[in-house]
Amino acid sequence: MNGELLYVLPEKLQGWTGAAALAALAVIAGWLVHMAVHGLLGRIAHRSEIVADDIVVRRLRHPARWTLVIFGIALAAQYQYHLNWLWGWFEPFVVPALIGWIAVALIQAIAELLEHHAADKREADLQRSRKTRIAILSRIAVFLIIFVTLALMLIAIPGVSKVGVTLMASAGLVTLAVGAAAQPALKSLIGGIQIALTEPMRIGDYVVVEGESGRVEDIRLSYVVLRTGDDRRLIVPTSKFLDATFQNWTRIGGGLSGNVTVPVVPGTPVAPIRQAYLARLAAHPDWDQRQGALHLSDARVGANELRFTLSAANPDALGRLRLDLREAMLEWLAAEMPEALCKSP
Repeated sequence: MNGELLYVLPEKLQGWTGAAALAALAVIAGWLVHMAVHGLLGRIAHRSEIVADDIVVRRLRHPARWTLVIFGIALAAQYQYHLNWLWGWFEPFVVPALIGWIAVALIQAIAELLEHHAADKREADLQRSRKTRIAILSRIAVFLIIFVTLALMLIAIPGVSKVGVTLMASAGLVTLAVGAAAQPALKSLIGGIQIALTEPMRIGDYVVVEGESGRVEDIRLSYVVLRTGDDRRLIVPTSKFLDATFQNWTRIGGGLSGNVTVPVVPGTPVAPIRQAYLARLAAHPDWDQRQGALHLSDARVGANELRFTLSAANPDALGRLRLDLREAMLEWLAAEMPEALCKSP
């Protein structure tokens, strides 16, 4: 700070008590200015029909508040020696932290805005694709911003340069140690970028990994969250989807197919059962009308196996359809053809 700006306050405000009082006044002033400006911008954004301004104002609310507070303290420090001395210690850490916070808030605002526009798309596959890319790329950007911010803050520590000189004396060992320690993080970062670009799976896809099936609920840089049918959450490392084989039932649109099997007594006529099945299948709202048939799939001593094939648009609909049709056909057989049901010995 310029020396001529110091000691311009009255003598009573030139001590540590004065520094604390001046800092408090700067905090209050910055808070009040933020309340006035943010309130005005909030009302303008609320009246506007554009979604972007609402998102930006909401995301930048807290960073902007503390930016104005810190700006007030920095301005007040120019006129008070003790406050200026104290601010000189904190400035190299506070300023990068605020800049990083604002950058992260802007990235989150852009990601939220893009997700809002992606939700307007009618194609479900396109929605999942854009949502996945937005989530992964925004988290990678946030990770890089935090990394750069911490680096800028560490540079301000005088001891870091001395530690760096010492480490340079054993550069080979340091390189190996840093490489080994950073390998999981770098692998996760590269894996997240690869998933975002190649899209082997997307948020909302139904996948099967090592015998466990579920819907992709979230994709992080280091792990993927799967939500199973019984509402369990499976945490699967990202590398598992890049290094091993997994099933993706919704990778390409067009629906899914399944079947239901029911054993009947040998000699049972199939035609009336087929007619009843097709009628109930046609009336079900989850059937997508792609596949629907009844076949005698197996004939054994004591029982024949009837296979009811069906199809639906997504895994959830297929699960409901299979359960409902199995129940409906067993009830129909019990009411119309009870002699066809196999009895336990």
